[in-house]
Amino acid sequence: MSLTAAAAAAAPSAKGASLAWLAVVAVVAASASAGGVALYYTVTAPGPAACPGAPAPGHLIVTDDLGRCVAVPFDPSRVAVLSPNIMDSMYRLGLRSHVVAVDCSPTAFGGLGGDYNATQISLWNLTPLACIQALPFVLEDVANASPQLVFASTIISQEAVNDIQTGLGIPVVMLQPATLEGILADVTLLGEIFGAGAAATALNSALSSELANVSAVVNGTTSRPTAFVTYGPETGPSGNVSGYYTYGAGVFGTALVAAAGAVSITSSNPNPYPAIPLEQLASANPDVIVYANGTFGYNESAYAASVIWPSLTAVMDNHVYGIDSNLLAEPDPTMILAGLPALVGFFHPSS
Repeated sequence: MSLTAAAAAAAPSAKGASLAWLAVVAVVAASASAGGVALYYTVTAPGPAACPGAPAPGHLIVTDDLGRCVAVPFDPSRVAVLSPNIMDSMYRLGLRSHVVAVDCSPTAFGGLGGDYNATQISLWNLTPLACIQALPFVLEDVANASPQLVFASTIISQEAVNDIQTGLGIPVVMLQPATLEGILADVTLLGEIFGAGAAATALNSALSSELANVSAVVNGTTSRPTAFVTYGPETGPSGNVSGYYTYGAGVFGTALVAAAGAVSITSSNPNPYPAIPLEQLASANPDVIVYANGTFGYNESAYAASVIWPSLTAVMDNHVYGIDSNLLAEPDPTMILAGLPALVGFFHPSS
C-alpha cells in the first residue's frame, strides 16, 4: 500500500470504486444449540496501484490492501471500524478516541459480543450504542454514526462497501492483510492517515522483534511436527461430532501454522475453509492438535465428543492445546505478539 502527499488539486472521487472480491465462502460452524454462520469473502489484491491525480487540501490518497486508491481526510476525528483486527491496531496506536462505531452481530447472534470478546469490549471501551450491524449489513447504522471514514475488512461485502461510498459519500479503506508482514504495513498506513507515525514506528518495532524471535526459534529446530488446527466441530443430525472445521490452502490460518514451524495436515485442501471428516483426521493422525476456544462457545469437551478423539496420537501424547479463537482469526498486532508465540510453544515446547 502507499500514500500520496496532499496537494492543492481536487481529490479524485472515491465513489463507485471497483473492489476485488472474487467469491463468498460460507462457513457453517454450528452445533444444534448454537447456529452460527461465518462469512469470509475470498479476495485477491492486485499489484500496487499508481493512484492518479492529487488530493484536496487536508486529504490524502492511499492505496489499501485490495489495491484500491481512496481519497481520505487527514487525521479524521470520526471513523467507523468494521473489523476487530483493525480495532486492535487503532487501540494500540492510541487512536481509540477517533472511533465512533464498530461492527456488531445481530442481537440473536450476540450483538457486540458476537464480534468482540469480553476482554476486547472492556479494554477498548466498546458500547452497543455505537454498533453497526455487519451481517446482514445495515447501511442506516453507518449513516447514524456519521463517520468521516470507514475502515473495513472483507467480512463486509462489495455491495455494502459500494453502498457506503456511493449512497453516503463516505470513503472506505479496506484493511485485509494477506501475510503477517501485511499487518505491519497496515499499522504504517494507519500511522500516516492519523499523523501517528511515531506510534506506528514503535509498534512495528515490537512486532518485527517478535517475528524475528519466532523465526529464530523455528529455524533452530530440526523437526516440523504435523498439526491440525480446528475452529469448530461439525455435528451431524444426531448431534454427534462428524468432523471438524479447519483451514485449507491459501488462507491465513494455514500460513500461520507454517510460520510457527509446523505442517498443517490440511494445507493442500483446495477448499479454503473445509470441514474434514473424522476418518480423514484419523488417517492423518497429527502430532499436535490446536482447537479454538470461544468460537460459538466451544471448549475442549465439544471437540473431544467424537468417537476417534481418544485414539488420536496427539490426544494420547497430551499434545492438544486450546487457544483464543481471536488469535487465529484476526490478523492484527495481537496475533503476532500473542497468537504466533503461543503456536510456536505448542509445536516446539522444548525450544
